[in-house]
Amino acid sequence: MAVRVGVEGLVDGVELRGVVLVQPYFSGVEPIGDEVAGKAAGFTYPTSTGGSDDPLMNPAKDPNLGRLGCGRVLVCVAEKDGLKDRGLYYSEVLLENSEWEGRVEVMETKGEDHIFHLLHPTCDNALDMMSCICTFLDQ
Repeated sequence: MAVRVGVEGLVDGVELRGVVLVQPYFSGVEPIGDEVAGKAAGFTYPTSTGGSDDPLMNPAKDPNLGRLGCGRVLVCVAEKDGLKDRGLYYSEVLLENSEWEGRVEVMETKGEDHIFHLLHPTCDNALDMMSCICTFLDQ
């Protein structure tokens, strides 16, 4: 959505100042880090013609990534999440392989797995992540 904002803009002076990605679910044909390349793209996005490398599933393949419509991004990943490396890769691609000139922050929660904050919303790590998100939004 933030890329679409950068390409198409918003109405009436509305501005997107930042994006928070919490354990993002991205994919790609080539595995990143310890990731096991899956076939979930066909299930999660059945109308795609690009499969796991469709730009909606793999932002690294989006020719408009550098037009991201905000100046700040927070990427939250969890240490034991099988999608962690893909989330970290997104932040690297955004900074190093696109013309986007914004700022990326990464928060990695140690000892946790995917969606831990939904399963245990009052645990210390979930509260720490929420605090990080609130601080990001307040800037």
